[in-house]
Amino acid sequence: MKPNIDRRGRIARGISGGLWIVAGVTMLIVGWPESVAWRWSVSLFSLAFGGFQLYEAKCSWCVMRACGVKTPM
Repeated sequence: MKPNIDRRGRIARGISGGLWIVAGVTMLIVGWPESVAWRWSVSLFSLAFGGFQLYEAKCSWCVMRACGVKTPM
């Protein structure tokens, strides 16, 4: 993987990833899932997506740009 985003893209992905993780943790702490499978899936998806965005920010790499999609950043 070679870097394909600049500093602004890294900052945007870092902030977005952090917000997704905060949302996932908040859902788990508040007890929103209440043992319904799809609610647990939403919480865990939020955590995984946030972690992946933090990985993209750390590596200066964007999966959308790697697939050829031109993002506005």
